[in-house]
Amino acid sequence: MDGSSEQALLQTIVEATATLFEAEASSIALFERDPDRLEFRVAAGAQGAGAIGLSVPPSRGIVGFVFSTGQPLALSDVASDPRWDRAAAEKTGYVPRSIAAVPLVDRDQTVGVLQVLDKRTEATFSLRDMELLAVFAGQAAAAIRASRVQRDSERLLRAVLQSVGDDLDESAVEALVSAAAGELDVDEETPFWQIVDSVARLRELGDREMSLVADILGVVAAHAERGRRFG
Repeated sequence: MDGSSEQALLQTIVEATATLFEAEASSIALFERDPDRLEFRVAAGAQGAGAIGLSVPPSRGIVGFVFSTGQPLALSDVASDPRWDRAAAEKTGYVPRSIAAVPLVDRDQTVGVLQVLDKRTEATFSLRDMELLAVFAGQAAAAIRASRVQRDSERLLRAVLQSVGDDLDESAVEALVSAAAGELDVDEETPFWQIVDSVARLRELGDREMSLVADILGVVAAHAERGRRFG
């Protein structure tokens, strides 16, 4: 999954979130370094566009609180909360009344925040709302993880080819890396980020379930090997 694929998937998630909650806006902010900041990468909803590209310190405001603590948060009156950063909100061109925000967590590390502003149908966000928002956050975290795994794999492959392939010029190295990376997401029905998400969920299984999964994978691998030999 390249950067544009990640961006498109995250955009789909915030659009679905805004639609589901009938919200004025939904956005995703990702943690970036040098300097450390939370950068709003995608947004949706009638009032969401102004947030794209905005960067805030990772400990400031509601989004900073959720990121730094890893705790979800729902507020029905943001203006009365001392953690709210009104100046940042005004930069987006929209000052909300209510907000729900959940961390994007990848292997116990918070990588960003998904937030929703102002449900049109209700003044507050319910516990059920927060549970649903957490599901969307899980999908966003899986997409981010897959994209970063692929980028790291491409960098490693590029470094190896450059170190051992004395006869390869830069264009040849890039062609090989692109061809290898393209194989990760050939089948649109089983995109790479879904595979990574499934592997991540295996960590939650007990010993018995893991043993069953290992047996199943062994059968699948043996079947694939026979297919290569006789196909």
